[in-house]
This record gives sequence, structure tokens and C-alpha cells, in this order.
Amino acid sequence: MVQKAKILLVDDRPENLLALEAILSALDQTLVRASSGEEALKALLTDDFAVILLDVQMPGMDGFETAAHIKRRERTRDIPIIFLTAINHGPHHTFRGYAAGAVDYISKPFDPWVLRAKVSVFVDLYTKNCQLREQAALLRLQLDGGGSNGAESKEAAGLLAELSARLAAVEEQAEALTKQLGEEAAEASVVATAAHLERKLTGLRRALDALEPGAGGGAAVLPAQT
Repeated sequence: MVQKAKILLVDDRPENLLALEAILSALDQTLVRASSGEEALKALLTDDFAVILLDVQMPGMDGFETAAHIKRRERTRDIPIIFLTAINHGPHHTFRGYAAGAVDYISKPFDPWVLRAKVSVFVDLYTKNCQLREQAALLRLQLDGGGSNGAESKEAAGLLAELSARLAAVEEQAEALTKQLGEEAAEASVVATAAHLERKLTGLRRALDALEPGAGGGAAVLPAQT
């Protein structure tokens, strides 16, 4: 059974956290609250998250500063961040969000359906990533220990083909999503989201290709979960 993904919700207002939980509860994932940037960074020390929803305006460490700390850490630098803000100071303010490493920047009040759909994209990518990592680890064990066993070699080859097919399906879904978003609006958020998806899928494909017989990549390691 696939473990539920964790989604980090960061906002200093309890009512905003409650609203986010109500919107995202339909995704049936694990929602983790943080009422400050410091609390968010503490949660990131021990848990892996599929995506972070980060409020910009917070007392003390604001969203931009929190994102900067997240991106400086090797463990967390690739976790997608969606900024949420109740204010809009124009293109410069939005650009600062993307410069801080966000994959999207959403102004309040936002459409619950749109937010849920965007979060779902990163949850799906995270889940597929985890599945591929687990199957690739099993495949490496089979390749390392079953080289002289015809049945085991055949099973490993079959698993490799299944992994490749699953990844191809994810790549196709991501390509369709990117095309759909591009047709709807040529926003910076679209570019950032598409680039993030492309980077992760490219890394997965390269690691998987390295496991192919004759590729010399038996010890290949899949990218970190993001």
C-alpha cells in the first residue's frame, strides 16, 4: 500500500490553516500544520513533504525568508513551494516569490478548486516518484544477486520494463498538463511548474536508463523524493 504524502501548510492564522485543511482534505493525504517559518523548518528536519503551501505575510520570519532557508538545505531544496498571499504589490512582488524558489504564487482569496488541482499535481508526482524508487531498489537487488539465475534475470527484466512503462505514463501526463496550462495562460507560474516537473522526470528517466543491461549503471540512484 502506498503511503500517504505529507503536505505542509504554513500560516500564522489558525483560521487560514483550517480553511486550507478543508480545501485539501478531499485529496486524502496527510496535512501538517506550521504556524510560523521556524515551526515549518523544524518539521522539515524530520519529515518528507510532497509540497509546501507557504503564507508570505507572517510575523518574524516571513514566507520569503522561510523559502530561502528551505532552498539552502540539501534535504529540502527540491520540495515544491506554493506561495499564498493576501496582498499583491504587482509584478515585482510576484517575481520575488519566484526568485525565492516558488513553483507558484497565488493571491487570496483563491479558487479552492484551482488550489486543490495544483496541489494534486505535486502529490501525484511525489507518489509516482516514491513508487519508482522502491521498485528500482528491488530491481537493483535482483540484478546484483540474480545474475546467474535465468528466472530471476527474467523477473528483473520484466520489472525494469514495468518501471519504464509507468514512468512513460507519468511523462505523458506531465506533457499533457504542461500543454494544457500553456494554452490557458502564459504565466510565470506555468513556466515554473512545468520546469519543475520536467527536471524531476528527466532525472528519473536517466536513472532508470542507467539500469538497462549494458548501460553500466547497476548502482544508479534515483533522485531524492520531491
